[in-house]
Amino acid sequence: MSTNKKKSEVRWLTAEEERAWRAYRRMVIAVQSRTAQDLAAHGLSEPDYEVLSTLSERTGGTSTLREQAAKMGWSRSRLSRHATRMEARDLIRRAPDPTDGRGCLLVLTEAGWDTLREAAPAHLDSVRRHFVDRLTPEELAVLGGIAEKVADDES
Repeated sequence: MSTNKKKSEVRWLTAEEERAWRAYRRMVIAVQSRTAQDLAAHGLSEPDYEVLSTLSERTGGTSTLREQAAKMGWSRSRLSRHATRMEARDLIRRAPDPTDGRGCLLVLTEAGWDTLREAAPAHLDSVRRHFVDRLTPEELAVLGGIAEKVADDES
């Protein structure tokens, strides 16, 4: 007697579903690559900007490595390796976490704040040029609703 469960039948995409999926993928790749190019002109990668901007939203520009990784959807080890590279460029520093002897805090340095202040206007212009301004307010509202629905873990 076999212990393998019967494999369910593959639900192939319809032509319309495949068209939508491929269009979505092309859109994400196009917007990400264009905004990444614009950030590179400021010496930042997309992950660099994400770390800086999310830290800037926290009191004192400080977050635990664990909270920061969760907010970004990264593993702690991935963020730790990236933080090491950002530390070498004096964009952030690590500090002991007073509430967790094994954890650490990520803290925006003055150079990190300055870099973010310099890059933010250009990044926002890039997001507008490559994404926001290409859509009507109605399209943005629909896309925002779709994105929230798809990103919701409760599905």
